[in-house]
Amino acid sequence: MKKRMTILDKAEAAMKKAVKKVVDEHKKTGRPLVVWKNGKVVKITAKNIK
Repeated sequence: MKKRMTILDKAEAAMKKAVKKVVDEHKKTGRPLVVWKNGKVVKITAKNIK
């Protein structure tokens, strides 16, 4: 029997899907990603996106 997803599980799944979409788009277009890392804003070049 399948376990029902809680609203928290659904929200987390939606966030992961959205992040994956953005990362894939940046890889495809060659644009850098801008992220918050260790209290600073950091640009990650498209070739360094994992």
